[in-house]
Amino acid sequence: MTMENDNLFYRRLRLAIKQSGKSANQIERELGYSRNALHNYKDGTEPSAKRLMELSQYFQLPPGYLLGIIPNSPPNNPKGLFERLFEDEKIEMVKITQEWCYEKISEEK
Repeated sequence: MTMENDNLFYRRLRLAIKQSGKSANQIERELGYSRNALHNYKDGTEPSAKRLMELSQYFQLPPGYLLGIIPNSPPNNPKGLFERLFEDEKIEMVKITQEWCYEKISEEK
């Protein structure tokens, strides 16, 4: 992996962290990593295969996307998007979905 791809990994990691709505330190605690473990990738250090898979699963992103092998942003994964929401946002999403379903059923009658 070239230095350019390492920086791409870090940029994509930072974007995933931002989109999660959490801080890097919070994610490190949740994953059991040492403090600043994620920030340390800024210098171009490659993640181990195990860490890459943990981050991939945590953010619901393909490992190839994080590494820069997949050039574009990954397709939206509805389950992954839902899991990133806070509890109150999930409840609101369910309410909106329920209303939408009722409207569709009413239209079919």
